[in-house]
Amino acid sequence: MKCPFCGDANTQVTDTRENDDGDIVRRRRRCVRCDKRFTTYERIDLKMPHIVKRNGNRSEYERGKLFASMQLALRKRPVTTEALEAAIERIEARLLAVGETEIPSGQIGDMVMKELKKLDKVAYIRFASVYRNFADVDDFSSVVREVQPRPRRRDPPSPDKLEHDLFDG
Repeated sequence: MKCPFCGDANTQVTDTRENDDGDIVRRRRRCVRCDKRFTTYERIDLKMPHIVKRNGNRSEYERGKLFASMQLALRKRPVTTEALEAAIERIEARLLAVGETEIPSGQIGDMVMKELKKLDKVAYIRFASVYRNFADVDDFSSVVREVQPRPRRRDPPSPDKLEHDLFDG
């Protein structure tokens, strides 16, 4: 690490501390040449993949855009900011796990749909209506049916149950 005062590359670490979360390391350093002290910080720098839009344009991943689009779908819904942040962290973990330098925007949209479906069905439908660009009411209806709970099938009563009901009735 070069000294910011004299530019000499010979510095010594005098103290090292981690923050409470353990994701930042603070180091106090001393320059051997000019004896001045300074502080450096180390953080994990994960490289998110670039986003390839449907029209072929590429852009950098922006957490703020993802947050804003999901927050819009969740507007006036009973979902906490903490739950939204956790969903975004899961999406980002999947993006990093892919290990690619570029990822299609559609793949991110699918990840968002999956997370919204877990968080809130109404938000899921709202997002789907924009993301899938519904052409008509049938498209909308199919997504609503997708999130509606299926009616539970009733099994026919067992013969023992029928016999019990007939004689104890």
